[in-house]
Amino acid sequence: MELFGLRWFFTLIRRTVRIRVVNDRRDQIRYHSDRQFIYAILHAHQVAATALSDPNTGALVSRSRDGDLIAPLLESCGCVPIRGSSGRGSKGGASALAQLIRHCQQGHPAVIAVDGPKGPRGKVQKGVAMLSQKANIPILPVVLVARRRWLFAKAWDRMQLPIPFSRLDCRFGDPIQVHEHDDLAAIASQIETSLEQLERVEDPTEAAIARQRQDERAQTKPSVAPAKTPTKQAA
Repeated sequence: MELFGLRWFFTLIRRTVRIRVVNDRRDQIRYHSDRQFIYAILHAHQVAATALSDPNTGALVSRSRDGDLIAPLLESCGCVPIRGSSGRGSKGGASALAQLIRHCQQGHPAVIAVDGPKGPRGKVQKGVAMLSQKANIPILPVVLVARRRWLFAKAWDRMQLPIPFSRLDCRFGDPIQVHEHDDLAAIASQIETSLEQLERVEDPTEAAIARQRQDERAQTKPSVAPAKTPTKQAA
């Protein structure tokens, strides 16, 4: 019953939100290169992204309770959920990423919540850069901000749900292409900066809260003690 209600709600969102896009380069990428792309989104914008995603978009979904709920909802709107964890050292995560690479190589787009599944909010993991590198398709950073929404302020990602019949503003960053010998950590940092800048324009309040949290984490991070200089002992 819970799942049926969620399906109905997601369908209502997809059919009633009015989408406004800025700097949308998707058609240009398809026309000039005959390739697809990867949506790089924030975990907080997962629900909003279902209104934008094309049919057969592969979506990396964590093996969590949230993932259990969102996977069938993605299927109901034509997306292809691929279950796995993005946690470090996770065999499930590596397997899911390999499946998503094959999905993109077959000519389909993908979407990844790049700071998921557990955050910190806005901290981009390297998996999206690896997917771009292996599948040879560009990354499109995008923030999706509903002008009327429910916001879960106590959640680690401050999850947002668009209210039906609201306007959804989708602001894209410039495409990022990852080449064979690129530093994946540097690419992840580039995506992180792009998303932060996009959110600062479309949703300055949430961007400021995210920046404050990052600063607080940096202040509480334990510092590395300097190495002691060896003392000379008397013979």
